[in-house]
Amino acid sequence: MDLKEAMAKNLRRIRHAQKLTQEELADRAGLSLRYIGSIERGDVSASVTVLGQIADALSVEPGELVKRSG
Repeated sequence: MDLKEAMAKNLRRIRHAQKLTQEELADRAGLSLRYIGSIERGDVSASVTVLGQIADALSVEPGELVKRSG
């Protein structure tokens, strides 16, 4: 699993656990809804800056978003 795919899965899992919609996350992170959706589908790679914005919006460490499972 590459980091883009790991981030997509972790982002979706954490967002769902916090009961946030993509729209709510986008608003908190200062990003577009379309961009959040693209990251969750693994269509785009997020920059380090965007990774930080999303981590802050979810109140998690950036590493949690790119951690590979198993």
